[in-house]
Amino acid sequence: MHVTRTLKHLFATRIGTRARFSTAVESAITAAIRAAEARTSGEIRFAVETALDTPRLWAGMTAAARAKQVFASLGVWDTELRNGVLIYVLMADRHVEIVADRGAASRVAPDEWNRPARLMEVHFRARHFREGAVAGVEAVGELLARYFPPGPANRDELPNQPTLL
Repeated sequence: MHVTRTLKHLFATRIGTRARFSTAVESAITAAIRAAEARTSGEIRFAVETALDTPRLWAGMTAAARAKQVFASLGVWDTELRNGVLIYVLMADRHVEIVADRGAASRVAPDEWNRPARLMEVHFRARHFREGAVAGVEAVGELLARYFPPGPANRDELPNQPTLL
């Protein structure tokens, strides 16, 4: 277990996360998701977690592994076309993971999902959380729109509001 990572997780606070993802930032993310989903049949969820709990941390869980758990627990897989996408932010690590359901993953290469994630991380390192989150949602929306145009009954299958875990 890496000592620096452990300390980051132990000292990360929900108050700090809430300050970075305020109600105004949450509203901007929600608006960006609505705008992105208007151009695609794909669905976007956004989740922010302050830190891993001690058992996960001591087990060496990665942000990628946790993102897959959150993907399942939020039901992002439960869309008609299997084109749901989770943007997962682990604040203690300042790491972003994007997890795509089978339909989306079959059409979009992993490197394409990595670009929005790394873009967000650059913004977050500069402490531009609103801008980074919105840029990431817009980039994911562009990828989904390219491969999944909106259908005649473009339903909103998943909540648009970000989830703070």
